[in-house]
Amino acid sequence: MTSSPGPAPSFESARELLLEMARERSLDALLHRIVAELADQPGVALARVWLMEPGDICPACPMRGECPQQVPCLHLAASAGTPKADPGADWSRLDGGFRRFAVGRGVRKVGHIAATGEPVAIESIEADPSWIGQPEWARREGIAGFGGQPLTFQGELVGVLAVFTRTHFRLDAMSWLRLVADHAAAAIANARAFAEIERLRQQLELENAYLREEVAEAQVFGEIVGQSPALRTVERQIELVAPTDASVLILGESGTGKELVAREIHRRSARRDRPLIKVNCASVPGELYESEFFGHVKGAFTGAVKDRVGRFQAADGGTLLLDEVGEIPPALQSKLLRVLQEGQYERLGEERTRSVNVRVLAATNRDLKAEVAAGRFREDLYYRLNVFPLEVPALRQRKEDLSLLAAHFLEAAARGVRDSKPPLTKANLALLQAYDWPGNVRELHNVIERAVITARDGRLHFDLPAAGTARGGAASRTPAEADAPGEVVPQPEMDRRERENMLAALRHARWKISGEGGAAELLGVKPTTLRSRLKKLGLEKRA
Repeated sequence: MTSSPGPAPSFESARELLLEMARERSLDALLHRIVAELADQPGVALARVWLMEPGDICPACPMRGECPQQVPCLHLAASAGTPKADPGADWSRLDGGFRRFAVGRGVRKVGHIAATGEPVAIESIEADPSWIGQPEWARREGIAGFGGQPLTFQGELVGVLAVFTRTHFRLDAMSWLRLVADHAAAAIANARAFAEIERLRQQLELENAYLREEVAEAQVFGEIVGQSPALRTVERQIELVAPTDASVLILGESGTGKELVAREIHRRSARRDRPLIKVNCASVPGELYESEFFGHVKGAFTGAVKDRVGRFQAADGGTLLLDEVGEIPPALQSKLLRVLQEGQYERLGEERTRSVNVRVLAATNRDLKAEVAAGRFREDLYYRLNVFPLEVPALRQRKEDLSLLAAHFLEAAARGVRDSKPPLTKANLALLQAYDWPGNVRELHNVIERAVITARDGRLHFDLPAAGTARGGAASRTPAEADAPGEVVPQPEMDRRERENMLAALRHARWKISGEGGAAELLGVKPTTLRSRLKKLGLEKRA
């Protein structure tokens, strides 16, 4: 592998290369180091590493004729060398005509090495010109010899290591090349193992974070509660669709329990042992949608200080819930459609295409058909999500379940607040039945919890508008009262009322400002407006 009759590489240089390979954990950095060190040896023109990978560019591959079965083949993974005839050529590129090699026993020596697992040494191109794929390139560059070794680890072919020399290839250099190949194969296997460990670590961190959220919500809402005909219809639909991998579009007003339905679909599916990952599409900043869904690599944008796993990768093998799916901006809808149809995506700032196996559930309180008609939602994405529509009834449509739900929430609230549980009386239930529940099950939960906190003398008191005034209370006012001039309220009193109203909304939403059920939604203002008012009034959550 050296200039004849020069010496073989020194023991010291070989030792240093092997130590560097053993220390390197990044696969790309490892492969670059191997070919760079080999290309730097006297007499070596070009050093390359091909790795065994599944076929990926089969329709456009220049070697398709030699690989009709389109099976796993050799992918050019690293290349380094010094061109002579064309000094401006870049021999580190991986997109040339030999970026893929079919595994075979033909004249292609690289493919022959992979097929047989045996090394190949061509001492002189003049003695054996048939092995070279581009004779004209070899003549221009003065290529005279070739040495190739299989990369095998624990009996499995990993790839092929090859060098092209400008001198006759010394057969005694094959033992040195074998030593490098053996250590390179082990180092490649280790780098892949480290990459897989890191991927699993990141995914486990995400799953733990999401599962903590799921457990917290499950402790509040538990399983689906109720026996009404409307709810039984939903449960029958869940039973039908859960065992399949079909996409489900869960429809319903805000607060009806769409996420609970999604969790039940996942729990009854074959993916139950894998994570259910939720992303609230309404709470993701517009510029971070792609990173949130697909992840990013370090340096992809300002603030991307490390690689980040996206929600799709975190949900691989499991289920992804796209809550508030109607909020996804049009620019991302086409990329979302691609991953739903093909199961493929790219991280932001990365060219590598990744594959994912995810079942998608989507939830919305919007009329997506109207959104499609208005041009705000892609029609093809709508139909891709709407394979199995499932509508969750509003609480006013299933008032038979009110007593069961109230008792369930009372039990949960009393555990966290009081030593004893206040009784739920017939008068309490009558008041709950008379209310219209515009906030649905979520509002009922908050009302029960507030009543438990403020219970006096062991009795529950529900702070609800009178029947017929659930939407604002104006219906109970007489025409004279409606037309009469209102009292003039001084500004300090207005500030006090605004402060108390915001505090009530924040407590009601557990200090969640934006998103579904947040204080901004309860007050009917934008989250940015609410944050500005809170800052102005000096309000902040107390520990």
